Amino acid sequence: MKCREFVEFVMEYLDGTLGESERRVFEDHVGLCPPCVNYLNSYKATIAASKSLCDDPKEPAEVSVPEDLINAILAARAKS
Repeated sequence: MKCREFVEFVMEYLDGTLGESERRVFEDHVGLCPPCVNYLNSYKATIAASKSLCDDPKEPAEVSVPEDLINAILAARAKS
């Protein structure tokens, strides 16, 4: 497996939908290619970070907006 092919299979690997033989080849490549290990770890971290942003999409996101910014926006809207 080449690095370009590795990238094409990352999502299936993490989803557990990669076939047995492809998974073995994928894991063999990871064992021999530090750049692909870094890519895989970055991919996993990105997924974890994006999931943590929307733990429950039905709940509103917690956003802290400075009061000064809110007042500035309201004042600008009142002028127009």
